[in-house]
Amino acid sequence: QVQLVESGGGLVQAGGSLRLSCAASGRTFSSYAMGWFRQAPGKEREFVAAIKWNAGYSTYVDSVKGRFTISRDNAKNMVYLQMNRLKPEDTAVYYCAVDRVSLRVGISRRDLDYDYWGQGTQVTVSS
Repeated sequence: QVQLVESGGGLVQAGGSLRLSCAASGRTFSSYAMGWFRQAPGKEREFVAAIKWNAGYSTYVDSVKGRFTISRDNAKNMVYLQMNRLKPEDTAVYYCAVDRVSLRVGISRRDLDYDYWGQGTQVTVSS
């Protein structure tokens, strides 16, 4: 049974940092891209960042470029999201997800291309 568990969320002041972790279990994830998405109250789920299966490429939504960094440790089945210079508009529930396609050539930003999701971790940034 595939399971993703996010951790590391919390309350932080604007300008602060958090590091989110996602522990994956149930199969080997080293051949699948991993992504982070977020959903703020009253808004649709939004792509944040994704990293290719071999960690050779990553992509970000424009609003977090230069502030967030996605990484992965395939030996540990872990994916991380380092979030720096946080802003109140980053407040949301953050979810990690696994690409449904093994060894995808590119990276998808569409949530429909991810078929396993964690339960989410709340990030709240106060002004």
